[in-house]
Amino acid sequence: MASVKVTQDLPPPGGYGPVDYKRNIPRRGLSGYSMFGIGVGILIFGYWRLFKWNRERRRLQIEDLEARIAMMPLLQAEQDRRYLRLLRENLEEEAKIMKDVPGWKVGESVYHSDRWFTPSVEELFNLRPREEYLREKYGFQWYV
Repeated sequence: MASVKVTQDLPPPGGYGPVDYKRNIPRRGLSGYSMFGIGVGILIFGYWRLFKWNRERRRLQIEDLEARIAMMPLLQAEQDRRYLRLLRENLEEEAKIMKDVPGWKVGESVYHSDRWFTPSVEELFNLRPREEYLREKYGFQWYV
């Protein structure tokens, strides 16, 4: 092994080329100004759509309100009929219950007035089953 000649590693003839030490990041995407412009454009478009939808929603709300106002007399008449039917049934039941009491006048007003007073829920449903009274007083509730 002593006869093997060692060769030193040397640069190539003419030397090494220049070392590229500068940052070389490729340009990717849009510039800041163009992204700002696109953002402003999207914002303006979004506000335009929002205003347009608000106008449409307001128009639909007015239409619903007008329909409700037009139906209100019919709904009030139905509710009045129901109240009168319940009051008649209550008077019939009161007449049955109090038939043996002397001097009892069935249906005599407790208000001592000729004016109409809308009967309370308790007055209408006092002779009805409790479930019907609770349903009328509190309405339908999902969490019950």
